[in-house]
Amino acid sequence: MSIPQQKLDRLVERWHVVQAELNAGPSAADFARLSKEFAEIDPVVSAIEALRRAEEERDELAAMIKASSSDREMAALAEEELRAVNGRLETLEHELKIQLLPKDTADERNVILEVRAGTGGDEAALFAADLFRMYSRYADLHRWKVEIISMSENDLGGYKEIIASITGKGVFARLKFESGVHRVQRVPATEASGRIHTSAATVAVLPEPEEVDLDIKPEELRIDTMRAGGAGGQHVNKTESAVRILHIPTGIIVVSAEKSQHQNRRLAMQVLRSRLYELQRQQSDEARAAERRGQVGSGDRSQRIRTYNFPQGRVTDHRINLTLHKLDELLEGGPALDELIDALTADHQANQLAAMAGGP
Repeated sequence: MSIPQQKLDRLVERWHVVQAELNAGPSAADFARLSKEFAEIDPVVSAIEALRRAEEERDELAAMIKASSSDREMAALAEEELRAVNGRLETLEHELKIQLLPKDTADERNVILEVRAGTGGDEAALFAADLFRMYSRYADLHRWKVEIISMSENDLGGYKEIIASITGKGVFARLKFESGVHRVQRVPATEASGRIHTSAATVAVLPEPEEVDLDIKPEELRIDTMRAGGAGGQHVNKTESAVRILHIPTGIIVVSAEKSQHQNRRLAMQVLRSRLYELQRQQSDEARAAERRGQVGSGDRSQRIRTYNFPQGRVTDHRINLTLHKLDELLEGGPALDELIDALTADHQANQLAAMAGGP
């Protein structure tokens, strides 16, 4: 895929215009808008300038080689340098293509994280707790804030379901490829015979919408308050503090029963808005997929995306056929999870580049 020079010229020109408008002392509203645009195009323009400097260097070396055809030693040195510059040019061009890829508008959003036990009973609930702990520790390392919205525990300390909000810079960009079915192979703590069991948990990562993204009308909602309950009859809230919200047009139901009624209403609406926004995004994605051939994968959350094998200490991501023998580090939310996420991001970008180039 060659990069049209006119497009690059327009971006550089726009960068100069935005910079000039920012220096002219705009209003607060214009300053916020221009600053956001400048932050988006500045790294692109830096990549364009780096590429063009390398192209000038290549042209100068080519001219030097041609001019010094009688000086074999000088020509040899220039040819060696030219090979290095050509290698750097290839890298710079690839980096610029990545910068020019269409951005996911939700990448900078906060998220609602939902982890649910799948097949496997108590062991699946324990695995769901392991996954939530992994994401919580990963969030701590990135200085993101985690707030639990609702959870349903089993008697062993596992989660049948846990929903939380994660806020911070670029949360959705890092976690969006975690949605799907996660499978675990290990000997459960409850297994006396030492047999390996296979269980599963599902993860959903939903970008939080901004106010302008959705228009939810009051008449579309049915809001009920009810008494919150706890596992085994314990920690029961005797007041009518739990909130249940039904979105009538879609049938989506959200319950929050963790805090005060006022907080529960806010948290339940937060989850509802994220689910409706994700539904809107999925519908848009499906429409685009129907129009464009070459889409890779359906994004269907029912697909198994990853297997955590405890006996062998390995984790395999089936979407990119990547296996890491770093299971403990990954479950600690450490660099191994970043390694997986980086590989998934690179694969996604490669697929985008192939689609733009008219590849399969």
